[in-house]
Amino acid sequence: MDLFPFKNFNIGSNSIIEDFATINNGVGDVFIGNNCGIGLSNVIIGPVKMGNYVMLAQNIVISGLNHGYEDITVPPRLQKVVTKQITIEDNVWVGANAVITAGVTIGKHAVIGAGSVVTKNIPEFSVAAGNPARIIKKYNFETGSWQKV
Repeated sequence: MDLFPFKNFNIGSNSIIEDFATINNGVGDVFIGNNCGIGLSNVIIGPVKMGNYVMLAQNIVISGLNHGYEDITVPPRLQKVVTKQITIEDNVWVGANAVITAGVTIGKHAVIGAGSVVTKNIPEFSVAAGNPARIIKKYNFETGSWQKV
């Protein structure tokens, strides 16, 4: 746990954080809802807000942080830090080795395929995969089934 007293961190009831995971709220608050599972070796850097029943597999990076690089006379390490909120809504499943970038919202009951790089919002009841991640399935409420896009 890499937690700072000047930012918020909250983990809901019945949620777990497995071994070797890193949670960092130094540049933004981190909120983890109820009944969530944060898998082995995950890295979560705020600002991040997770709903309830979020399931994260192993080796996932979720980072609301970016370093500036625009001024070529200054090393990126010394440039301004930029943060954008990441929101992961209820009942989301994120597969192993995925990356979720700053500013992204993942909608309710979405699934992110293993190894995906999520750079844009993912709507609710969708399956997204790839680099960059794109929607490959959506849930059809009329037929009660997941359908390829």
